[in-house]
Amino acid sequence: MKTLLVLSRYKRDLQQKEHMEDFIFGTLSTDESRVAALKTYRGGVTHAHQRSPRDPLPNQAIRVNLNVGPSYPYNQAWVYWTNDGSDPDGKNGIAINGHVTPLEPFASEWDTFLWGYVRRFRGEIPGQRAGTVVRYRIGAGGGGEETLADHGTYYGFYVENDPPPAWAQEAIIYQIFTDRFFSSSNDFPKVEPKPSLKSNGTLGGVIEKLEYIADLGVNCLWFTPVFPSPSYHGYDATSFFEINPRLGTKEDFKELVEQAHARGIRILMDFVPNHWSSQHPSFIEATRDRNSQYFNWYTFEHWPDGYKCFFTSKGLPQINLRYAPARQHVLDAAKYWLDFGVDGYRVDYCIGPTPDFYADFRRVTRTTKPEAWTFGEAVDPPDSQLTFEGGLDGALDFMLLEAMRKTFAFGKWGARQFGEFLDRHEAYFPATFTRPSFLDNHDMNRFLWVAGGDMSKLRLAALCQFTLVGAPVIYYGSEVGLSQHNDVMQNGRAIHEEARLPMIWGTEQDRDLLAYYKGLIALRNAHSALRRGTRTNIHVDDQVLAYRRSDGTESLVSVLNLSERETSLELELTESAPVFVTSSECKVQDKGRTQRIVLPPFGGMILN
Repeated sequence: MKTLLVLSRYKRDLQQKEHMEDFIFGTLSTDESRVAALKTYRGGVTHAHQRSPRDPLPNQAIRVNLNVGPSYPYNQAWVYWTNDGSDPDGKNGIAINGHVTPLEPFASEWDTFLWGYVRRFRGEIPGQRAGTVVRYRIGAGGGGEETLADHGTYYGFYVENDPPPAWAQEAIIYQIFTDRFFSSSNDFPKVEPKPSLKSNGTLGGVIEKLEYIADLGVNCLWFTPVFPSPSYHGYDATSFFEINPRLGTKEDFKELVEQAHARGIRILMDFVPNHWSSQHPSFIEATRDRNSQYFNWYTFEHWPDGYKCFFTSKGLPQINLRYAPARQHVLDAAKYWLDFGVDGYRVDYCIGPTPDFYADFRRVTRTTKPEAWTFGEAVDPPDSQLTFEGGLDGALDFMLLEAMRKTFAFGKWGARQFGEFLDRHEAYFPATFTRPSFLDNHDMNRFLWVAGGDMSKLRLAALCQFTLVGAPVIYYGSEVGLSQHNDVMQNGRAIHEEARLPMIWGTEQDRDLLAYYKGLIALRNAHSALRRGTRTNIHVDDQVLAYRRSDGTESLVSVLNLSERETSLELELTESAPVFVTSSECKVQDKGRTQRIVLPPFGGMILN
């Protein structure tokens, strides 16, 4: 692949466009979908994870809230709950299985959007002992009628004092799409195959490239699914307990895990609890026999062809995690790979499974490997992401991703707007909720592509990413200039394969960019303030953002020029010196009590 030629061609094409829309996969990607979701949330009988605390300590009472929209003339509400692992059941405030606690009305609030009053209720679930899984549902009613909150959703939480593992703050993650990375059999394609075809990457190929990965400086690998699958990408598994033979064997994966651990590199697996392939043996049997033991593993609306699936993908039937045997099968798989040696999970499409699943998932992962790190893919707003507190250790920071692409790639946001976003965004999340940061991934255009091939924008965005809160994630190839040939969005369809081209090696790699990434990684590894420190804006104007990271033992200042012209400014910094720059054109002049900083267009530096 002639990367530079591709980027040059794309840059010319981009200059002919006044504007280009970004594509980020998600369920709330349009104004219409957001308004519809808001109307449902405000107007229904809605709990929507309104629980405090979300991650309770042993013996700590849990407050739950309920909203009842104008169309529901209810004056009573109850929470039905269990603490023995079973499902709560009840009717009109009487428990059939488990316990019931009445909720008290505490407010009536006018809602102009709905043009009516919303009644609010609250109550408490008593504190529980450590290791308890609590499941609950909430109902509202009156006059013999009752409506269950959120269409009868089962919620849950796991009671324990178990903060995220300390190593999550130290992590620098490298995302590997195994099929696209490297082949150990020397049959890796010299020219990209058709996007939907396999590229022959293997686990053995990753083992061969572990020295490259270790030399890069990262300390954590995240693998997209390695399970048996009819596709190249693996998100449609036919077994959660095996390795795709096209990628290698369990012995290969074991060797990879052990060799990575020997180099101080941890392993995260992509885990997909929401769905799997329609070629999964259990699904095939369930569609052939209504009396199959696997029939209830799925939700059939019209057997055998009508069933719940991942969006409209009939090849990806949704697993009925409300059915105990199906849920246990998925939980057993999570336990299996932790026992095997992996260090945690990135949970794909984590908004799909029923909420109470994550109480069990937390129990299994923490009791199997207390130092396991789990975070989710929630392409949803922050309030939705935060609902996973207590079930997962965090979520990939999609809001930061969107902000950084708007700021650094598209230039829609200036320094002032980006700086204000960072302040509010960081204040919203508790420090214990981990938020890995990233510039792109396998479901969207690569950053370098949407930036028009402008390396200075990528360098500046990476400098920012590596000096913010949250473990940075590098999508394979970003560190050497891998881009793409065409946009992901084509004729209204998302062709994700455009952002999944094979890894480039040898002379095709941008060695200057590789050295730049190595420097950033080494800097973050060397300075605790960049991994664990607080962040404070110290200068913000329309072109320049400067902020300090400090952990009490050291401070570092990042200065970013987000404009297309050279800029200079003076900062009150004493005894400071640059420790990292985006280019040699970045200059500092010591003026005693201040430092005069000169930055080229899209230039930046870090000072100690």
